[in-house]
Amino acid sequence: MIAKTEEDFNGLKEIGKICGVIRDELVRCTKSGMTTKELDQIAREMFEKAGAQSAPKGEYDFPGYTCISINEEVAHGIPGKRTIEEGDIVNIDVSGSKNGYFADTGISFVVGKGEQISQKVCDVAKEAFDAGLEKAKPGAKKSAIGRAVHHVAKQHDLTVIKNLTGHGIGRSIHEAPEHIFNYDSHWDDEILKDGMVIAFEPFISTFEEEVFQSEDGWTLLTNESYVAQYEHTIILTKEGPIVTTL
Repeated sequence: MIAKTEEDFNGLKEIGKICGVIRDELVRCTKSGMTTKELDQIAREMFEKAGAQSAPKGEYDFPGYTCISINEEVAHGIPGKRTIEEGDIVNIDVSGSKNGYFADTGISFVVGKGEQISQKVCDVAKEAFDAGLEKAKPGAKKSAIGRAVHHVAKQHDLTVIKNLTGHGIGRSIHEAPEHIFNYDSHWDDEILKDGMVIAFEPFISTFEEEVFQSEDGWTLLTNESYVAQYEHTIILTKEGPIVTTL
């Protein structure tokens, strides 16, 4: 989507704030001993109170209002009976819509006190996001974002998940540009445009560079890597990026 009107900007900011508030509340509520289903029910109530809709449920009939993934579950984890334990890496991914506008945001964090490497991948995901955000400006090449992400990962002796990417968003949950890679995709040098809306989401990994789909048809897994994600929805403008999901 290219945001052009005041209505566009206001609509994107409204749903961005809703998704960001839900994300932060789920992080705050996450405790050892809880199930992922219990967290998801909090999101359901907050979506309803805000007059917004869950994007995964509404657009894809996903069996949950949010995606909640633990440890080897990198993304698209189905909320259910799985219990969250001390030291787990938990990823909470919240996307939704209101009045025809969409937002998508996610964060990985360690519950309580975990292994040093667990916290490291979470911290580097945020650092990689910040580095990529500096390159997200109209007139720049899209590949510069991924190059910055991968550079940060390598600085910390880590890597990126290459088959999970960011994407365009705005009037639907996934739209052009189809991919925003987390490495140098110089063959995909689209020029970023003023008003372009993207969901930018680095996935930082200890060593595996691809995820695979579980038998449930949704959850994306690694074999033994630690992985963390950091995602926001952004409107690119000449005055600087607007992060709607803060």
